[in-house]
Amino acid sequence: MHPALSIIVFTTVSGLGYGLAVALGLGLLDPMATATRVAHVLALGLIAAGLASSTLHLGNPQRAWRAFSQWRSSWLSREGVMAVITFLPLAASAWLALFEGRYVPALGLAGAALSLATVYCTAMIYASLKSVQTWHTPLTPLCYLLFSLAGGFALATMFAAAGGGTVTLPAVLALIFLAAAWAAKLAWRNRMNRLRPISTPETATGLGFIGKVRLFERPHINDNYLTREMGFRVARKHAAKLAMLSLGLGGLVPAALLVGLLAAGPAQGAAVAVALLAVASHATGMLVERWLFFAEARHAVMNYYGG
Repeated sequence: MHPALSIIVFTTVSGLGYGLAVALGLGLLDPMATATRVAHVLALGLIAAGLASSTLHLGNPQRAWRAFSQWRSSWLSREGVMAVITFLPLAASAWLALFEGRYVPALGLAGAALSLATVYCTAMIYASLKSVQTWHTPLTPLCYLLFSLAGGFALATMFAAAGGGTVTLPAVLALIFLAAAWAAKLAWRNRMNRLRPISTPETATGLGFIGKVRLFERPHINDNYLTREMGFRVARKHAAKLAMLSLGLGGLVPAALLVGLLAAGPAQGAAVAVALLAVASHATGMLVERWLFFAEARHAVMNYYGG
């Protein structure tokens, strides 16, 4: 599949925003701290920026509102509806933190639950596609949820340090979610590498009983939407290197930084810098991971183009 930059940015940035919203919704940060108020604004900003980026992938962005109408059958529509609903408790919680310095558990927990539900809907857009075997697994939404939580709690660690509070709980949770996320992702990749295509030229034509079917001539000379969007290929050796890079930047480096932060207990300024580096490294690794998520996916329609 074509790794569109808008979708890569959307899933990465909004995932960080929703993960941070979960940490805030659980009340892990001091609502009276200025840093916590900034965290609320950042969470809403990341979510809004991610959703805005997703519309750039549409053929007619001005018609994006129509996506809300098919919520009964479309995970894309459900994602849009959930994103709007989730904004209500998140905005209310941000208002209370910004202007009253208060944390209301009911609002916070509702925002956290709805944030996770929205991330799940995003992941199910891909996991529900039977035509892309690589994505069609429960591991896909699990990875999306765990990566969102890992990045969000890493951000929460930074804001906890900036607010002068304890970083132990958010940092420990960030490490747990990082380990779980990459364990799930490695299981996802192992499954992908072992997959045997269900749909092949033999099954598509019904001529498999004769032998191997190969394409004699392409359906047309010029590229079209299908070949551009679903015919992207990445060399296996490059994919392996990028997978290691995403693991290093998205998992190992931030984990080492967070462990060092917990072990050394540096001063406030140093703790903020270390946590910021962990977040930056994780976000960079996630951009690579999401690029691979799309680039390595194979759509069944490419059987008709010799893919």
